[in-house]
Amino acid sequence: MVESGGSGQPRPDSEEPAERHATPAPPPAAHQETPTEVPDPSTDQRHGTPEETTDEPKPAQAGTADEPKPQDPRPAGAPDPAARTPDPADLHPDRPHAHSTPALGETPTPTKGRRRPSRPPETRGGLLMGRPFGVPVYVAPSWFLVAALITWVFGGQLDRVLPELGAIRYLVALFFAVAFYASVLVHELAHTIAALRFKLPVRRIQLQFFGGVSEIEKEAETPGREFVLAFVGPLLSLVLAGLFYLAMQTVEPGTVPGVLLAGLMISNLIVAIFNLLPGLPLDGGRMLRAVVWKITGKPMTGTIAAAWVGRALAVSVLIGLPLLTQSGALGSEAEDSVGMDTVLDALLAAILAAIIWTGAGNSLRMARLREHLPELRARNLTRRAVPVETNTPLSEALRRANDAGARALVVVDAHGEPVSLVREAAIVGVPEHRRPWVAVSGLAQDLTEGMRVSAELAGEDLLDALRATPATEYLVIEETGEIYGVLSAADVERAFVKAMARPS
Repeated sequence: MVESGGSGQPRPDSEEPAERHATPAPPPAAHQETPTEVPDPSTDQRHGTPEETTDEPKPAQAGTADEPKPQDPRPAGAPDPAARTPDPADLHPDRPHAHSTPALGETPTPTKGRRRPSRPPETRGGLLMGRPFGVPVYVAPSWFLVAALITWVFGGQLDRVLPELGAIRYLVALFFAVAFYASVLVHELAHTIAALRFKLPVRRIQLQFFGGVSEIEKEAETPGREFVLAFVGPLLSLVLAGLFYLAMQTVEPGTVPGVLLAGLMISNLIVAIFNLLPGLPLDGGRMLRAVVWKITGKPMTGTIAAAWVGRALAVSVLIGLPLLTQSGALGSEAEDSVGMDTVLDALLAAILAAIIWTGAGNSLRMARLREHLPELRARNLTRRAVPVETNTPLSEALRRANDAGARALVVVDAHGEPVSLVREAAIVGVPEHRRPWVAVSGLAQDLTEGMRVSAELAGEDLLDALRATPATEYLVIEETGEIYGVLSAADVERAFVKAMARPS
């Protein structure tokens, strides 16, 4: 199973000073395919703290998406403590939430000597085993549970085939569990190599309870590449099954090597056949999606078709697997009574069905995300801003903002160059009677290179830029370097949720 594991518009107005409210850009065009998963770049550049000055700054250009009420005494509405930069990974069940922007209600700290917000450490998701082809491979804690289960079940089978082994059979069974998951790793490495061949970044490989996951951060650009990317995994499993079969011919049947090779051959054959089933999130479902995508020319149509086939497959597994086991069609003896084996078969079927059903549903949600992600445009979401000098009292800065109809403050130096942004949460935290004695510099956050974003950013490029440098506000600039306005992470969050709530 592979995870797929995320242009702007021209400015609507001519260049004008900050006192004029820019017209929002028109709504984006129809569907634009956007990668599902997003890379995780980061920047560690820092700039010095702004120098305090009393000189009057040059006016700054600004843009906005909405007007505040005239009586609003602050540049923006009440903060939303839960707001953060939306991450497409939030919609994926197997992806950790590696980065998030600081809460808007965080305690303000002085500007001088303040370090920029650091990125939270990446959630590894298990024990790091190595980095083949530069991709980290993790073993999830759930793997140890399934390894113990395989050891117990296979050890019982060895007791019937090779009773002379005694307690050593569990050591042999443990070796089989490790060898089987090594085969699963080869399956996932096939996906990874194909993705790297197509220049698609791979975040990591994780071995877990039900197999492995290759977290590919971007979607294939063509249905042909999508098909190849999905097919190479089952193909490698089939190749491994063939190799184990050939190796069986060189050893004596009924021996420990013979039993191990037979078990590995059968298990890899099962992995290949199961993954070729035509329903998301299995590899066969991705192959079906690629075929429908090729026929219709619409990746969304392919996703919908493969996801619903996946849901039908989940229902079939839930009902059909216990019935096949009871009838003896899978090689075991037919059972007339309900025993522990029947209960375990039903439980296994329920778990598999739940995984397939959930994966299919997540595939539909991710498709909706890809469809609506281009609607997030920095130019549309930017708040209008006014420039203020370092020592300006907060009350005076708010008065200028209200007079100009702006909703953000940019601290500039004597030459009109932006040096920091006044944080909305810090403004709200200052009582009104103290605002005449509080300078805006004490409520501002130093501008780092990562906090300067282009007004042309949209969709996944915009989210990449925001996640690379977590913050509550970002300075939006034109390609010429002039200030366009301030982008709030809370505004991006609200636009993201609103876009996702609309049907496809």
